[in-house]
Amino acid sequence: MVKKTADHTNQYDVVIIGGGPAGLMAACTAGENGAKTLLVEKNEEMGKKLLLTGGGRCNITNADPDHRSFVSKFGKKGNFLFTPFSVFGVQKTIKFFNDLDIKTKVEEGYRVFPESDNALDVLGALVRQARNVGVEFKLSAEVAGFKIDKKNKKISAVILKNKEVVLAKKFILATGGMSHPETGSTGDGFKWLAEIGHKIVKSNPSLVPIKVSDPWVSEFSGITLENVGISVFQAEKKVINKKGRILFTHEGLSGPTILNISRDIGDLLQYGETKVAIDFFPGVGLDAMHDNFKKLFEEHSNKKIKNLILSEVPAKIFNKIIDLLKIDGEIEMHSIFREERFSLIEKLKKFEMRVSGLMGFDKAIVSSGGLDLFEVDFKTIGSRLYDNLFFAGDILDFDRPSGGYSLQLCWTTGYVAGKSAAE
Repeated sequence: MVKKTADHTNQYDVVIIGGGPAGLMAACTAGENGAKTLLVEKNEEMGKKLLLTGGGRCNITNADPDHRSFVSKFGKKGNFLFTPFSVFGVQKTIKFFNDLDIKTKVEEGYRVFPESDNALDVLGALVRQARNVGVEFKLSAEVAGFKIDKKNKKISAVILKNKEVVLAKKFILATGGMSHPETGSTGDGFKWLAEIGHKIVKSNPSLVPIKVSDPWVSEFSGITLENVGISVFQAEKKVINKKGRILFTHEGLSGPTILNISRDIGDLLQYGETKVAIDFFPGVGLDAMHDNFKKLFEEHSNKKIKNLILSEVPAKIFNKIIDLLKIDGEIEMHSIFREERFSLIEKLKKFEMRVSGLMGFDKAIVSSGGLDLFEVDFKTIGSRLYDNLFFAGDILDFDRPSGGYSLQLCWTTGYVAGKSAAE
């Protein structure tokens, strides 16, 4: 027998599916605007993915002062976001969290973090605020799909897997994309939307670490390089050139700069062998490098090459480079041939690795794809097919770089959807 959580006289004003950052923001907003609100979450606790953001520090947003520059980070699809961001943008987001006693700080690249560097503080503030405005929570509740009122083009209820039926006037879908499925983002929302006639753009891992086939890369796992040059080559032609921070993993490369070019690398892999090269001395030309190293070798002429200390190059990587060049690390620098010194400089300016692929959804920061944006009214973040269905967060088909843009998308769409649903 089908169970109901409420009869028609006691139904909810708003039911939100998904207890991540977008769902929690939608809940806080709907509740604050007087709506009787229920948040349904499949996990036994909320915000699992939020706790992973910013390496556990929670990169709340990006404080780029140029509004157009901010929106441009979402590519051409960013045009859809001008209206939502004008309603609830970066400054209102920072004020929202400051008002919840989450003090913030701005770091390199305009990235905004809580002063505590703890994502758990952000999650706790959201949950407390939702409770303070009267939001009810239904945890460990898996949704099976929607019940449709085709005649009136409305969603009439949410059906749970235990056959329970949850009635509401308005519904907000905030189930996320498909990255980090262990947190509950398994693409369920895409399936439900397709079943009721919405168009879904296929998802792929996005902002994802890359795999490297060179076996020695695992020796560098955990090493971080700051402000290095990063180039991507195909058929010996440089096609991408960036500068930034990277992190070696057991299987390859990660870090903000790698994540932000990972989708382009994935595209290049379809056309042939692709290599990533690190320049440990970006901005220093070859002539200057030769002059500097000639002096360095003269100053340390009696030192073994393996003991040469370069602040720009971790010792483990430097020793692997001389090993790859077949230079005996025990040789003193005055005995190094000129050609060997030249080859060392060349390697430090272009330390190549062969890319074998991208990591999967389990390692992706976000996934691409989702609900077709042309089926959304961005004044309300509502469905163009169903009058009482709204959306928030990664369910929407937006691409964006790392650096606070993903969470800002969640806060903005969550706020607008929550406000619209409460009206």
